[in-house]
Amino acid sequence: MCGFVGFTNRIGDDGTVLGAMMDRIVHRGPDSAGQFTDDQMALGFRRLSIIDLADGSQPMFNEDGSLVLVFNGEIYNFQELREQLIAAGHTFANRSDSEVLLHGYEEWGEALVEKLRGMFAFVLYDKTHKTLFGARDPFGIKPFYYADMNGSFLFGSEIKSFLDHPDFKKELNETALGHYLSFQYSPTEETFFKNVYKLPPAHYFTYQNGQLKKTRYFRPEFKPEDGVLDFFADGADRVVRESVAAHKIADVEVGSFLSSGIDSSYIAEAAKVDKTFTVGFESPDGDRYNEIHYAEDFAKTIGVENIAKVITPEEYWDAFPKIQYYMDEPLADPAAIALYFVSKLASEHVKVVMSGEGADELFGGYRIYQEPLTLTPYDKLPFWFRRAVGKVCAHLPQKHGINYLVRRGKTIEERFIGNADIFSYRERNSLLKSAAARAACSPQELCAPIYGEVKDADTVTKMQYLDLHLWLMGDILLKADKTSMANSLELRVPFLDKKVLAFAETIPLKCRVNTVTTKLALRKAAEKTLPKRTAEKDKLGFPVPIRVWLKEDPYYHKVLAAFTSPAAERYFDTKQLVNLLQRHRAGKADVSRKIWTVYTFLVWYEEFFGEQVRETN
Repeated sequence: MCGFVGFTNRIGDDGTVLGAMMDRIVHRGPDSAGQFTDDQMALGFRRLSIIDLADGSQPMFNEDGSLVLVFNGEIYNFQELREQLIAAGHTFANRSDSEVLLHGYEEWGEALVEKLRGMFAFVLYDKTHKTLFGARDPFGIKPFYYADMNGSFLFGSEIKSFLDHPDFKKELNETALGHYLSFQYSPTEETFFKNVYKLPPAHYFTYQNGQLKKTRYFRPEFKPEDGVLDFFADGADRVVRESVAAHKIADVEVGSFLSSGIDSSYIAEAAKVDKTFTVGFESPDGDRYNEIHYAEDFAKTIGVENIAKVITPEEYWDAFPKIQYYMDEPLADPAAIALYFVSKLASEHVKVVMSGEGADELFGGYRIYQEPLTLTPYDKLPFWFRRAVGKVCAHLPQKHGINYLVRRGKTIEERFIGNADIFSYRERNSLLKSAAARAACSPQELCAPIYGEVKDADTVTKMQYLDLHLWLMGDILLKADKTSMANSLELRVPFLDKKVLAFAETIPLKCRVNTVTTKLALRKAAEKTLPKRTAEKDKLGFPVPIRVWLKEDPYYHKVLAAFTSPAAERYFDTKQLVNLLQRHRAGKADVSRKIWTVYTFLVWYEEFFGEQVRETN
């Protein structure tokens, strides 16, 4: 696990600029560093040593030095590919998974990416043809950003590394702010930095003579098969355990995160790790936001050590600005900070951990997936009638019953934009001052092309497919990568594996979700080795008491100061912001997610643009 930076070397850098860019991401790879520069290209690498500790350094070259590689991630089938390449006549200089990419590209060209099993973002520079070839894994587990500015093509693992390049122009992309207020993350290829983009998951690119060409090489395809629950439970258990074994390959100790739910518990038991890690939070509500006792009990059950820490409100709030800097873009998921703290705790003991991300998207785990199956007498009324009622109710004050009528008057494509739905299109445009932010398309317009790819699927599959393309990459995997790497920790996610996905795509709806529970096949599989109470427990993750803290004086006033700051005045109707905060504190409505979404942006903005705000006010 590592980080890389690079740029077409128009500025004739002697390594000084490249070095400064590499220093920005030293947390991704504190073990060693390497550079390559010529008159065409500059490549920089920071290494966290996991496999082939002695000889796996980068940039890495092929035999004649004509190809240069920088690579972030792990290739779990590298030994199998290595054998194929040796049989084809290739000679290997080391036993790292990185070298497989060099020889694999020599042998298979762009088709290399279809053979890889793992998490990856990499770039290969062909010195002979002056060509860049790069790719990102099918799920988007590892990040890849790029920008084309003033004749320089910049790319790397984190946007912040671009800040030290003389051709980089730092500007806020206000369009991203509009989308963010709906989703709580940046859901498109655009980022919060104008003219900086994400390479989408499951894409590779070529860059030659100033021209960038992107190609999608993989697409999930749900094809449910007939069968009973026990059959799919057995298959799930088999494929998950095989994936865990593949993900455990390392030359250092591997641990596991552990909450109280099935996903991380299943991984920890299957991996047979020695150490697990858990965090909880202090709260006036007692243990509602502290799962440590559940994790400790489970760890004793499977005979492993659990290392836990209770996070105080002061620690959480004090660390928040630094964490937003590490994130590169604002992410208003309170669990991101929890993940930062559990990563920090784990990094004091191991270099690699496993975690349960992806199980919900693949196996149907979110409770919202039950909504289409939970029919009431109202749902039997004609849709045209429910739509008319919903349109009227949309203009009434938001309450639970009113919201139900609004949602039941919409199709799934209209009402579901993912697991976070913060401000409605009307609310966000009322709140925003920025014309560019208001001009961002509606969430439904943004989601429409993705829904269009599965227009004939059942409703729950449509929801899973959307989450695989937006929520998983924009929220779940963003926080997983950035918070773990902020602590120089490699995080591996065995559920997000090509073979696991291939099996999950065959599970029929009746073995994924019903009106009683979710993830039926996975829960049944887990019951083979996990206590029943763990296999059946609802998902909590690492819950955070944001709604409680926002009512307390220190944090209420901290947010109030942000909501009346120059940055808030620039982008928002601050009277509406203050009203939201006051309503929440008075207990009139739980609008903590809305408050946290705006506050997160303002804290992130201060980290990256704060000096500019002070200079212009």
